[in-house]
This record gives sequence, structure tokens and C-alpha cells, in this order.
Amino acid sequence: MTTYNPSQPGGDQFDVIVIGAGINGAGVARDAAMRGLKVLMLEQKDIGGGSSACSTRLIHGGLRYLEHGEFGLVRESLREREILLRIAPHLVRPLPILVPIYAGQKRGPLTIRAGMIAYNLLSFDKTLPAHRLLSRARVLRLAQGLKADGLRAAVLYYDAQVEFAERLVLENVLSAVQNGATVRTYSTVRGFLAADGQVRGVSFTDQLTGEKHQAMGRLLINAAGPWIDQLLGAAGLPSVPPLIGGTKGSHLIVSSFPGAPATAVYVEAAQDQRPIFIIPWNENYLIGTTDTRYNDSLDRVEIDDREIEYLLTETNRFIPAAQLSRESILFTYAGVRPLAYATNRDEEGITRRHFIREHSQLTGLMSLVGGKLTTYRSLAEETVDLCFRRLGRQAPKCTTAVAVLPGATSDFTNSCEELKKEYRLSEPTVARLLRLYGVRAVEVLKLVKEDEQLCEVFDPETGAVSAEVVFSFKEEMATTLSDCLLRRTMVGLNSTCGLAAVKPAANIAQRFLGWSDQQARNEIERYRTYVERMHPRGVQDERHPTFFKS
Repeated sequence: MTTYNPSQPGGDQFDVIVIGAGINGAGVARDAAMRGLKVLMLEQKDIGGGSSACSTRLIHGGLRYLEHGEFGLVRESLREREILLRIAPHLVRPLPILVPIYAGQKRGPLTIRAGMIAYNLLSFDKTLPAHRLLSRARVLRLAQGLKADGLRAAVLYYDAQVEFAERLVLENVLSAVQNGATVRTYSTVRGFLAADGQVRGVSFTDQLTGEKHQAMGRLLINAAGPWIDQLLGAAGLPSVPPLIGGTKGSHLIVSSFPGAPATAVYVEAAQDQRPIFIIPWNENYLIGTTDTRYNDSLDRVEIDDREIEYLLTETNRFIPAAQLSRESILFTYAGVRPLAYATNRDEEGITRRHFIREHSQLTGLMSLVGGKLTTYRSLAEETVDLCFRRLGRQAPKCTTAVAVLPGATSDFTNSCEELKKEYRLSEPTVARLLRLYGVRAVEVLKLVKEDEQLCEVFDPETGAVSAEVVFSFKEEMATTLSDCLLRRTMVGLNSTCGLAAVKPAANIAQRFLGWSDQQARNEIERYRTYVERMHPRGVQDERHPTFFKS
């Protein structure tokens, strides 16, 4: 921690400095800016590039949290699910989920039925359909690939899916900027500035230029997710015990397979009774997740052999015809949940609730601990309310529950027809643009009007057009090809992790953004290095010979 010297100029004075541009930090920045606070957000990498991009991509009420008596969390989650369906209908959509009930499993018919009744009662204001109990025969007609042996019945219920959580984070940040927030990515906070035990600001380094800066602020929000303790330690305020006791969640992405269900399936793993999802996602299937203690590097989190075997074995157990092997895996991804530190508790029992920790050593510093994708908005509202109290100001009413995100549209049919007619584009191209950008697809297509070459498809698998690359850098704060492909255009989550599209994307940047040959080569190489952690099929065999061998 550095003592602030007021004789040294520090630039603008911010009300709130938010450190971390994951979903929690993005939500806080948006809410604070919308309520008139002067906000600076600093992110060491890219927007939404940490834990937020590594979830199971569900906006859910937390059905299994009922087992641990966390009724308040479930109610909060169900309420927030409804809000997200309203303010981001282009990104968050209803998802039917089938829960098969087998003889001998930990959660029997009565337990599951009771859980569903409680779930319905706690979601009294829901717009999604109520759950239904299905007979064995009905289940096997609905999901023919499911194991029939021991199947007793099933429950069909509804939650929601955010196919691209990265864009949910991004739209919160875009909204914050629209409301006056300043955002700097690739800016690493090195220390806190203080005087007389009171926050005065932060010192940080621009990773791209190496330049060192200071920013003055009356309040600091540590929203660094799994990096919370790391940041506190670097600033000279280590927490003992630590605030974060993260667990790793890993996922497999596979293409459609024999017996693949038409809807999401939620099964109880035979090995440890943990819930596992098999979910249609992005034209493929997402299988996950694991839940294991994690104490290794936070900068490169990867799936391991044991997790791969676990997820494959359990999927094949419940869908015998699948016969999935390591060769079936298109790619993987893994992340660390920023859960509250707990001792002597199994991973599944660690609470998913959030906490706002104010630090007695430094007045004006708050750390956001825990939470989940679904409840980010309510955590942000609580945090900003507290900020106003600490600033000694009357808090304006929070409007994030009703103010839609920048791309919000629910009228896909009319929007699609209008864009097809105006821009003479194919329906798949227009549908893709609406699915990612919502009404902001019009802004992408304005670039096409300026130069028809930008209508060219640069990734045949997804149908992404050149204008999206330019738009990501000019309008969506992308700095690198990884930002562009993995967290803006989402091409990096196609079946090859965007490896076939990286050169065409770099060529577009050269033609329309003025990149030099050297810059393009560097960005291509950095992208390839980055996606190694995802183990794309056919690329990683030499470096990791065990990953895709049975």
C-alpha cells in the first residue's frame, strides 16, 4: 500500500474505482454509472475473460441449493432470472431441463418432487412454465437415448440459458460506458493509494505500453473474482484466512452424438452424486461440470485427465449409445468459482451466496466475495447502495432491474425480416447477428453499407462476417484477436476454437484497421497460444498426448 502524496497530480477524481471486469464488476460499474457516480473500471486482461466465461452458461434458480437450506439464495436467483429474461432477452432464453429419476439414486422421487414444489413456490412471479412429472414411458419417448434400466420417472422444469455469458458481461460494460463510466482493460493494479487509513486511489500499469499510472478515487471495489486475495496481497493487505476458497469447474464440448437429448438433461453422477448437465449449446453439446478444490495458477486454468474421465464416464452411463471417448471432444474449458473460503466442507456444500467485505485496515475498500452469474445484478445493487452510504449521499433509485441492456430485443421475427430486406443478407447471417448483438446488429451492418467487402463471411462454420471484426475493435473495446474471437464475435467457441478463422480475422484487421504484417503475425501466434488451454481437437495431441487418447 502506497501513501498518497496530494502534491502529486493524479488526474480525475472518481467516486468509485471498480477493479475487475467480470460479471460482478461489470454489474457494479453499470449500476453506479446509471445512478450518477463517476466510475473508473480497471481490468488486468479483457472484459469477461475470467470466471464469467467459464460457467455452465445457465441463468438458474439453484435447484440443488435447496438441499443446503439456502432458500433465500434460491428466491433471489429465481427473481433475478426473471429480471434477466426481461432486460436481456436476446442473450438469456428459457431452457427446458429434464431430470430423470433412477432407482437407487441419492435423490429419489419424493425428494425431487418436494424440491420442485419448493422451487415453484419460491418462483411465484415466474413467467416460465411450471414443472411436470413425467412417467417412465413418456420420458423414454422424449429422450430415447436415456438409459432405460432403473428409470422410474422424470421431472421436466424450466430455467434459462445464457449461451454466450461473455456478451452478457460486455453489454453491462457497454451500458456503464454509455452512462459515463471510464473503462481500461489490460491495466494491472499494483497497489492502493491511501492517507490516514483512507482510500485515495490506485496505482496501475498499462500492460500494452508498460506505462505506470495513478487514479484517484474515494471508494475501491475489489471485484477481482478468484484474484481477490492476490490483489489484496499485492497491495499489502493480505487476508488471513483468505477470502476466496475457489473450486474448479470444467466442461467438455462435443458434437451431436448417438442418443443426444433434444433438451438439457440434469443427472446425478453415480460416482459422487453430484449433478451433471448435458446441454444443447451453440450447435454442439456442453457437458459439465466438476467441482474440485483448486490452488494452482489462476492465469491458466485447464481441465485435467481425471475430470475428462469423470464427465465421459457419467455421460456414457446415462446415455449408453453415446460411446463418447476422448476423440469425441471438440474442446474443453475450465474456470475457478470465486466462492467464499470455507474449511472442512465438501465442495458442493460451499455456499454460492455473495458477501461484501469492508476492510477495517483501509476505509473505503470493499471486496466482493462469492456470488454467481445469475445474481450479479442484485449484488451490484447492494454494493452501490452501500457506496452511497459510505459517500454520505442519498442513493437514487436503482433502475437496473427495468432498464434493458444495449442489445435487448425479443422481437426476433420482425427484426430478422427487416434486416434481410434492407441489407439483402441470408436468414442464417441475420439470425446470427441478432443472436449475438440484438438490436445492435444494425450498428454492425452500418459498416457493411460503408464498405460491401465487410459483408464477406470470414468463418464459414458460424457465418460470421468481416464487419464483426471491425465492430469489435471500434465499438466493443476489443484490443486483441483473442478479445475479438473469444469474447465479441464468439467465433472462438466454434468446433475448432476459431483456429481456422484466426488468419482471416487478422487479414481483416490489416485491411480495415491498419495492422502491420508483424502485428498480425503476433496476434495470430498469441491467439493460438491462448487457446492451447482449451485443448482443441487435433491441435493439442503433440503437446498433451494423453488428453485425446482413450
